[in-house]
Amino acid sequence: MLTLSSSVRIFIAAEPVDLRRGHDGLAALVGALGTHDLYAGHLFVFVGRRSDRVKILFWDRGGFVVYYKRLCRGTFRMPRIPDGAREVELDGTTLAMLLDGIDVRRVVRPPGWKPSRVA
Repeated sequence: MLTLSSSVRIFIAAEPVDLRRGHDGLAALVGALGTHDLYAGHLFVFVGRRSDRVKILFWDRGGFVVYYKRLCRGTFRMPRIPDGAREVELDGTTLAMLLDGIDVRRVVRPPGWKPSRVA
C-alpha cells in the first residue's frame, strides 16, 4: 500500500504499455511527453496490455522507484479517458481503488463540500 501526500500528483497513461520496460524505459516515456518534471516525486502509472499488471514510477531521494503489481484474477479497470488524451490525472483515493481492482468508472462520488465565503 502506498501512502501519499496530497501534494503528490498522479498521472496514468491512457494507452497500455509494454511492461518489460524498466526504470529507464518508463522514465523515457514520461520524458517524451515533456509536460512533467520526472524528479518532482509525482507518480506515473502504466498498465500492461493485458490489463492485469501495473507499474508505478516515481523519484525518491536520488533514484527512481518502480512499484509493480500483478492481479492473480481479473484486470485493472481504467478510469474514463477523454478522446485524444495521452494521460489522466488521478487522486490518491482513485489510485488505491484501481490497485484494489475496483472499477473506478462505476464509482460515484458525492459532490465536494466547500465552506461558504465569509464576508
